[in-house]
Amino acid sequence: MDPILLFHSLIMGLVEGVTEFLPISSTGHLILTGDLLNFLSKEKREVYEIFIQLGAMLAVVWEYRAKIGRSIAGCNKPGNERNLLLGVIVAFIPAAILGKLFSEHIKAVLFNPIAVSIAFIVGGLIILWAEKRQHTVNVETVDDISLKDAIKVGLCQCLALIPGTSRSGATIIGGMFLGLSRKAATEFSFFLGIPTLGAASIYSLIKHRHVLDAADTGIFAVGFVASFVFAFFAIRALIRFVSTHTFVVFAWYRIAFGLIVLATWYFGIVNWNN
Repeated sequence: MDPILLFHSLIMGLVEGVTEFLPISSTGHLILTGDLLNFLSKEKREVYEIFIQLGAMLAVVWEYRAKIGRSIAGCNKPGNERNLLLGVIVAFIPAAILGKLFSEHIKAVLFNPIAVSIAFIVGGLIILWAEKRQHTVNVETVDDISLKDAIKVGLCQCLALIPGTSRSGATIIGGMFLGLSRKAATEFSFFLGIPTLGAASIYSLIKHRHVLDAADTGIFAVGFVASFVFAFFAIRALIRFVSTHTFVVFAWYRIAFGLIVLATWYFGIVNWNN
């Protein structure tokens, strides 16, 4: 097995794990990193990128295993446990439907570095705007999120179908607009990622299984494990961060990163595939 490919897979897994739950777009970073590394063929790389999201998703499951277990155990009786489970389910539905209907068209048009960099910049400006406005908190903890709020957050998640937007960014900032505290919005985004990332990964593997072969096992495994490990630490770090900080630093990072990509493309410094 090619050690260079395994090393590139490790880098891709690191990028996925660190960026999946931050409001900076894991998909955008994977597209850009994959282009720089010339990693795998286009079709196989798309399957790989979605598959390693499973590692990040499992990091959430592990970190919140006790709470998830209580929600599943309490699903047959009224209470916070069942409300959280139902909230995640109804929030997942809008993106699942729109993704099924439009994902292929979106991939064909917008899955390129230039479109991603523009989405980075626009998303950063939206975060700056969101942080400047008055943030009135009506929902302090994730257990207090109503089904109505959950559906609205789910609609916000649909924006993440645009590569570079950030699923976490759309749900966290969208949740804050709806009156969720930073911690409640962030944790609900974590939980919502479980069915969203899980379903996308399984669907992609089944649909594109013809491009895979046994030789890919090691490459996929390295990316999966790296994604899990780095996502685990990123989740804990983000929860500590939002307790005392705003998301402004992520907004400026998005804007700077997007401008760098556009500049390197415009001046021919990096030969981005587009």
